[in-house]
Amino acid sequence: MNLPARGPEQVRIGIAVAVPEPYASRLQQARADVGDPLAEVIPPHITVIGPTVVDGSLLPAVADHLQKVAAETAPFRVHLRGTATFRPISPVVFVALAEGIAECELLEEQTRSGVLAQQLRFNYHPHVTVAHEVSEQAMDRAFEAMSDFEAVFEVDRIWQYEHGDDGVWRPQRSFELTGTPG
Repeated sequence: MNLPARGPEQVRIGIAVAVPEPYASRLQQARADVGDPLAEVIPPHITVIGPTVVDGSLLPAVADHLQKVAAETAPFRVHLRGTATFRPISPVVFVALAEGIAECELLEEQTRSGVLAQQLRFNYHPHVTVAHEVSEQAMDRAFEAMSDFEAVFEVDRIWQYEHGDDGVWRPQRSFELTGTPG
């Protein structure tokens, strides 16, 4: 995983939609089954803003920004179905969104502004990773094993995660989506 460096007064955060149970356990197990070393340190999620370093003093401004975005965003439905890959560009196999793509894209665009404004390395594509930087054979196994995966759930909040010194991403705070449907 490509993580930005951080200084002593900085924190590494990410903003995501958490995948709820019972789906999260199955997705995490699928990742572990192919030997992905990140299976135990990254909870299943749909990234909104990837790993980002901010000064610790800016965390209140980040929270204010996320609260504002959440207040303007209506809850929405996500339907995960089947697998896809970013290969050969990036060694990733993922579960694809069949519904909720436009809502995730809008959420990402609104979140990646203000205090969280940044340039993207790749175009934003909402997904749930099930294999990352493992062997080609392991990626093929993940692709096949999760090809029939399906999940439907309501997204009613986004989460701010923090990357600990032990390499684990932990949820720190949620922001409830309270906007009015379009």
